[in-house]
Amino acid sequence: MQLRPARAADWPALFAAASDPGIWAGHPASDRWQEPVFRAFFENGLASGGMLVARAGGAVIGSSRFDYSRCLPGEVEVGWTFLARSHWGGGVNHAMKALMVGHALTKVDSVMLMIGDSNFRSRTAAERIGAVLSARTATAELSTGPVVHVIYSIGRAGFVAGPLAPLWAQRIS
Repeated sequence: MQLRPARAADWPALFAAASDPGIWAGHPASDRWQEPVFRAFFENGLASGGMLVARAGGAVIGSSRFDYSRCLPGEVEVGWTFLARSHWGGGVNHAMKALMVGHALTKVDSVMLMIGDSNFRSRTAAERIGAVLSARTATAELSTGPVVHVIYSIGRAGFVAGPLAPLWAQRIS
């Protein structure tokens, strides 16, 4: 799996990867597989300046991003991640998060993950990578309306002691 900065030319491949309604089932933006909804998601990602494209075997399989717009000083958000279902459960999400969180923690004190409060698949994934639920919440306006999000965080100490650290260490081997 490789990550690289997103560019406008990635639109066709990213939309092809995202156009499976099954990816978005159970997600607060369950309509994100539709072209106008994904177009807004894509444009917002590009505008953030931190959107990354995930590739495996030469194919685009999803994206994620860094974002500072909802963060406290000393933290960055990692999120807005999606992966093609063909890459669920095989460690790609862990590898992606290890690279992003490990990199972020060289620059900031903590990483926050903002997850829809009813998005149990993503909440479980966050807990599996060592993220800790905080008392913070935020509301984001999605295509389906306003959605309350819970905030998970990972600091340097938690990262080093958690399940992502070995994957981060492998990036240089």
